[in-house]
Amino acid sequence: MKAINPLTGELIKEYQTDTPSETAAKLEKAEGGFQDWKTLPYAERAGYLLKVSDVLESKKRELATLMAREMGKPLQAGMGEISKCALVCRYYAENAGKFLQKDVISTDASESYVTFQPLGVILAVMPWNFPFWQTFRFLAPGLMAGNAAVLKHASNVPGCALATEEILREAGIPEYVFQTLLISSSEVEEIIKNPIIKAVTLTGSTDAGMKVAGQAASLLKKAVLELGGSDPYLIFEDADIELAATKCAESRLINAGQSCIAAKRFIVLEGAAESFISRFKEKMAAQQPGDPLDEKTSMGPMATVKLRDELHEQVQKSIEAGAECILGGTVEPGPHAFYPPTILTNVKKGMPAYDEELFGPVASVIVVKDEEEALRVANDTTFGLGSAIFTSDQERAVRIAERGVDAGCCFVNDYVRSIPELPFGGVKQSGYGRELGIYGIREFVNIKTVYRA
Repeated sequence: MKAINPLTGELIKEYQTDTPSETAAKLEKAEGGFQDWKTLPYAERAGYLLKVSDVLESKKRELATLMAREMGKPLQAGMGEISKCALVCRYYAENAGKFLQKDVISTDASESYVTFQPLGVILAVMPWNFPFWQTFRFLAPGLMAGNAAVLKHASNVPGCALATEEILREAGIPEYVFQTLLISSSEVEEIIKNPIIKAVTLTGSTDAGMKVAGQAASLLKKAVLELGGSDPYLIFEDADIELAATKCAESRLINAGQSCIAAKRFIVLEGAAESFISRFKEKMAAQQPGDPLDEKTSMGPMATVKLRDELHEQVQKSIEAGAECILGGTVEPGPHAFYPPTILTNVKKGMPAYDEELFGPVASVIVVKDEEEALRVANDTTFGLGSAIFTSDQERAVRIAERGVDAGCCFVNDYVRSIPELPFGGVKQSGYGRELGIYGIREFVNIKTVYRA
């Protein structure tokens, strides 16, 4: 397993993968770790999670440097990601006991209530784009619920995967409560088949989610899936154009555009089109990729040259089909994985820029006549992860946010992001189940009814 620097194309380090026998041994140890961990009271688990939070903060620069080298995230963004991981650990340390307290329900029994009990060892299959946040937003609630976990991380961030394990060790969490599996994607099915694994959570592509969901379902094991997205951002005539252009550019270029919940399709009402596109282009052009280890860099390279080339192919096919490229759209020679901020206009159905997820710094602008057409275009996708609306009409904003857009969340006059307090997940081919908030911690528990006559 090799970690390759996306800035230089150079090998960072090669890692020895786990053999089948080593993997089996880790699963056996995880089961033993779960049996001990589940007996600890919430207060004791919380103490460990608070220590994890402290360790994360103390290693912020070191971990951000590791991300910059393995997948190209700029230092400042990486340090922000680590602080967010520390925050989610503190959030569940402080709230898990309340979220999972006994729920007393009045019936004809002398006593009846619902209790929440841990399931066991959970398999987490995680992506490279937010290599710590994606893991900790599952891990913090999962551990506080009393579960143990094993992690199969993306193959291009093995250093981040092992660092996560080291963080928990340094915080004193018992060794077998969380372990990293250095295995290939082809080995995931065998892990799911192991009776020790009680459920699986995956963040990744829709294709990967379908495969893992099918494997888990065939064994009647629960899965939570956070998959791809082609998030629509609706800009109405009465929007604050400066705010909309700023937020839209920021969302589109987060992590060099490599985010499931980054803004992807910008659906603009005719009355706002000229002014929005002009300001949006200025905002996008101002952010150019650079060395992620330079503290002044706000946008790094894409994670791999392969991903960059696949994105460029989608852009070229869209242009060949009639889209107009008004910014970017070129690939500079060299071993790096840079791709410039790019804007495509005149985007129509049938183009990759309309139909597919563009996982990189490319914006698809679609101009529409009215609200009805805006909603039709917004929902004309197989995805349903996030969405956003820019308007000064709060009544319209609430109506569309609640009932107009088919997505797991809708943000008004801001860009979409996941935060500890709110549930996060999608509909349609963006997956099912929820992470974060009270709903996230209740995904991997046995919701058990107790009835006493």
